[in-house]
Amino acid sequence: MKYPLIRNNFNRDDLDAVIALLEQEDPRVTNGPKVKEFEEAWSKWLGVKYSVFVNSGSSANLLSIALLKLQYPDGGEIIVPPLTWISDVASVIHNGFDPVFVDIDPRTLGMNAAGIVDAITDQTRAVFLSHIQGFNALTDELLAELEKRKIPLIEDVCESHGATHKGRKVGSFGWTSNFSFYYAHHMSTIEGGMVCTNDEQTYRTLRMLRSHGMVRENGDADEQARWIGENPELNPQFIFTFPAYNMRNTEIGGILGLSQLKRLDKNNQRRTDNMMRFLNRIDPEKFQIDFEVEGSSNYAFNLVQRYADDDLAARLMAAMDKNEIEYRRGSAGGGNQLRQPYLQAYLSSPKEYKNFPVTEHVHFYGFYIGNFPELPLEDVDFICDVLNAA
Repeated sequence: MKYPLIRNNFNRDDLDAVIALLEQEDPRVTNGPKVKEFEEAWSKWLGVKYSVFVNSGSSANLLSIALLKLQYPDGGEIIVPPLTWISDVASVIHNGFDPVFVDIDPRTLGMNAAGIVDAITDQTRAVFLSHIQGFNALTDELLAELEKRKIPLIEDVCESHGATHKGRKVGSFGWTSNFSFYYAHHMSTIEGGMVCTNDEQTYRTLRMLRSHGMVRENGDADEQARWIGENPELNPQFIFTFPAYNMRNTEIGGILGLSQLKRLDKNNQRRTDNMMRFLNRIDPEKFQIDFEVEGSSNYAFNLVQRYADDDLAARLMAAMDKNEIEYRRGSAGGGNQLRQPYLQAYLSSPKEYKNFPVTEHVHFYGFYIGNFPELPLEDVDFICDVLNAA
């Protein structure tokens, strides 16, 4: 594609840093000191106490819900968005919880805050909130209500590195928060993700869940001694506390993360400048432009038709295909998750997707187009001209 979703997400500095590691006589490439250094740098950047580097954003999602399963082995309900990546919903199902869906706010594409509050029951175990494509989905009212009811907030920030709520980075509000460093995201470690928290015990459990449930990953000498004392017949190096996972990342990932983090804020500003130019140039008679941009950290240009118009949608896709503009229809995760085959066995009705009209509109009449720091402004202008002429 002449206008792809992403271009040049690795620069020469990134590659040279990896090459320097590999040129060592006996390089350590598995999880090691560079992973730890990246975790500490990321925590400082985000404004949290602890971070755990894993092999994908989907793994980060799964670990957060696995943590919750330890507290609620009998399950319960987790409020999730219908517009999100599959791993948010799949992680809930994998751990035996029931997903409860809430429609989205058209200005943020995240779950409607009032709808979340209305959906809370005595079975609610957490709210799993996605910050979609760089927008902040938090409100003060939602945060206050969750704190009052003592309901954990899990933030999916996989598409929104650097977005803020009232000047504070999203991902620093929740009990846990999850990030993705997939190739096309704000910064990349090829594949990779991060789980973040301010709770020390949560952090130590995350470290064990990431690495087979091994006690030696816990990091607390007293707690390790307790497990060793209670299991004298076991090799202290191989005591497994949970039926857990191998979700470790590598030293190469840590090095890439450290290198890319240095320019993340600058790149985010360029992405935001691109987005504002895009919103100021697309036709407001055809397309939604009233997104909540305060605190946003744009991931991709959001193109949402103001009205349900199948002919316009067809013309838009034909025009983008003709001009080699890469796009995705349905916005995050391909649109309404309640239409996906994997969910049908968990729904009360095969037509349940109809209960989410805002998500349904985005499913059919919403698109996203590539925005990245290397995108020239003249290319932004050209893309807008193509869309306006459709």
